[in-house]
Amino acid sequence: MTRSVLITGCSSGIGLDFAQTLHRRGWQVLATCRKQADCDRLTAEGLTSFILDHDEDASITNAIQTTLKLTEGRLDAVVLNGAFAQPGAMEDIPRDAMRAVYETNLFGPFEIIRQVIPVMREQGHGRIVNISSVLGILPLRMRGPYCGTKFAMEGMTQALRLELAGSGIHVSVIQPGPITSRIRQNAAAHFERWIDWENSAQRKVYEKSLMPRLYANKERPDRFELPPSACTKKLIHALEHAHPRPKYRVTVPTTLGEIVRRALPTSLQDRLLVKQ
Repeated sequence: MTRSVLITGCSSGIGLDFAQTLHRRGWQVLATCRKQADCDRLTAEGLTSFILDHDEDASITNAIQTTLKLTEGRLDAVVLNGAFAQPGAMEDIPRDAMRAVYETNLFGPFEIIRQVIPVMREQGHGRIVNISSVLGILPLRMRGPYCGTKFAMEGMTQALRLELAGSGIHVSVIQPGPITSRIRQNAAAHFERWIDWENSAQRKVYEKSLMPRLYANKERPDRFELPPSACTKKLIHALEHAHPRPKYRVTVPTTLGEIVRRALPTSLQDRLLVKQ
């Protein structure tokens, strides 16, 4: 029987590579995006694609209903990938900006999970894979809201795994480090919408550190950057192996980040991270 997987955030980067690769491997892929134009592009490539917006309960419910119609009521796996970054110093980020990033990165994925668990319980099996980040292991300045959502995702995913122990539903988290994607370009729009950097006490940090990186004409990969396929390799194991791992670290910085988190006291971590 063909296995089915619902994936969110498939318009580009990691999510797109997930969808294309699993489709080639024979999975029935339901590749969702937030915008219809992206869905149309994926459909033209031969994928099954429709809208799923993490921010809207009705969109989530409709997408899951569509999925179950297409899969005849079964769902073998769900991969929660959709997310965005809100750059800026914590003191400069208004409440509505904070709320927006939490809706997309955290509340939406766990609402999807809440709705698919009954399906997986009834069929007696399933795979749930959350896409976290190295910034869910260690934080960096000017990335506070994104770090917060990924730290929360790590804790909530572990709690979910404990709650589903023995149910036949396996829960994993993939922790990418620097991966080739559009997250930086997409983050620029959110920065421009919400951050009054010119009147900020952190103006010098914005000018010297954040903005050159945010608006860089990126021609060369960052140090240790890997293509999206590095994450897809881990996803394949999480979905297809008889004994999936709880966590999958991707890239050298993620592995080093876990070592730093475990080995160094917080004061030394701060001295190291303030330079990043």
